[in-house]
Amino acid sequence: MSALTVRIDPHVHSEGSYDAHDPVELILEQAAEIGLDAVVITDHDVINESIRAAQLAPMYGLVGIPGVEVSTADGHLLALGVEELPPRRRPLDETAQWVRDHGGVAIVPHPFQRSRHGIRKRRLGRYHDTSGGDAFDAIETYNSWLFTGYKNRRARRFAARRQYPGVAGSDAHKVGYVGRAYTEIEIPNVSRASLTADDVLDAIRSGSTRVQGRRTPIPTSTKHYVGAAGRKSAYYAKRGALTSGVLAKKGAFKSAYIAKVGALKSGYLAKQGAVRGAQLLARLSPL
Repeated sequence: MSALTVRIDPHVHSEGSYDAHDPVELILEQAAEIGLDAVVITDHDVINESIRAAQLAPMYGLVGIPGVEVSTADGHLLALGVEELPPRRRPLDETAQWVRDHGGVAIVPHPFQRSRHGIRKRRLGRYHDTSGGDAFDAIETYNSWLFTGYKNRRARRFAARRQYPGVAGSDAHKVGYVGRAYTEIEIPNVSRASLTADDVLDAIRSGSTRVQGRRTPIPTSTKHYVGAAGRKSAYYAKRGALTSGVLAKKGAFKSAYIAKVGALKSGYLAKQGAVRGAQLLARLSPL
């Protein structure tokens, strides 16, 4: 069996993040439409929407992988494959070890960019040296939100010199940017039908990765963005229709309930009136 090429965007934000607004259903639909095999929702310091996305992923033909972008004492860290929120504000090496102990992969995102809580080069180098080159599992060497590319090049050089696997992520905060950067992973002896999250995580650990996203053609990006806008409109139209249907159903139930209560109340009052009328006639009748 030949190696399977898997395309994954390991760094995407949903409405679970304070700075993003799109639901995971829409993100999953976009990922499937543009040909990704998996997308990891990595919201800031919350994991509930990511777990839900991983559960829904097979419905879209995707591999479900939960994750989170956790704030460490040194900067942000991507934790892929975990189903619990790692401890926050702890040193990078402690957090990375926690991620590994819980079966996950620890990836350093957008390193050296201080304005986005990227880990500084000096600190990253120190953790590498003190751990014997085993402080974390991979480095995000291409992040599509970095406009000049300078920080991406620095991250790529750092990873190459210290032999860390490089990954690419869109860091999308809007659905139209999902997949603008992604990671290709070569996985031997597995079919697409039998592919699991563990297969993907093991391949990242082993370094079987290729970074994609350096030269995304503008027409392609535009097409993806326009397509996403259409899907977004359709999604919210559908959700609005469903909401209207639910409200209409509730309204109908409420109207029926009020009518029933009214009928029962009218019947009760009529019965009470009849009883009182009979009692009054009995008092007025001659002995």
